[in-house]
Amino acid sequence: MAQTIALAGKGGVGKTTICGMLIEYLCEKKNGPVLAVDADANSNLNEVLGVEVGDTLGDIREDMTRAELAAEEVIPKGMTKADYAEMRFSDALTEADDYDLLVMGRTQGKGCYCFVNGLLTTQVAKYAKNYRYIVVDNEAGLEHLSRGVLPQVDTILLVSDCSRRGVQAAGRLSEMIAELKLGAKEVGLIVNRAPGGELNPGVREEIDKYGMKLMGVVPHDDTVYEYDAEGRPSVTVPADSPVKQAVRKIFDTLAL
Repeated sequence: MAQTIALAGKGGVGKTTICGMLIEYLCEKKNGPVLAVDADANSNLNEVLGVEVGDTLGDIREDMTRAELAAEEVIPKGMTKADYAEMRFSDALTEADDYDLLVMGRTQGKGCYCFVNGLLTTQVAKYAKNYRYIVVDNEAGLEHLSRGVLPQVDTILLVSDCSRRGVQAAGRLSEMIAELKLGAKEVGLIVNRAPGGELNPGVREEIDKYGMKLMGVVPHDDTVYEYDAEGRPSVTVPADSPVKQAVRKIFDTLAL
């Protein structure tokens, strides 16, 4: 059975960068294939990983809906609508050298994401048995976890920046995880972008207030910012960078 690791945290804290580095770390271990899932409607995990993505699940759903409304004949003769849909949704899986990437994407215009969430549930369930690890970059909240969109989650990594408000947001997520009884074997906090890799006493106080397990602190590094500004994949930051060294030390402590 696949081991599922989910990352969550409010927007802008560097969650997706850490997620990408975790995927790279698991691929280097070569313990089995990795399925990366970008479950954020505002998807950019592929940019962190440096891979091109074609259609997302949301894109495909919109294409099929548009064709149906326009009464366009897009289904090949001899193929059922269900088989055609399955074929198209399979196209949303991007195959890289050491991992595969599934991107949820978003629907166009107004409306909820219930249908696309349902597609994500179906596709992840279909693929799960083929992978040793499933790594999920979640949206800012816990919708995908609370609605059962993902299979059993073994590890939840909450990511915050080094601000007190950021830690408070992570703390509220940790309370939700406890209330929802998600059954994760390990839930921990990673604090990102800390000046000099050190936490302010007030921030440490806030972590203790919520009773969160601090997995580690990742220092601020201008190199990561420069790579992002230049459009270079964050995972290609040199192995000796303070950020990569810090996250790998954290990952080494996890039961992966």
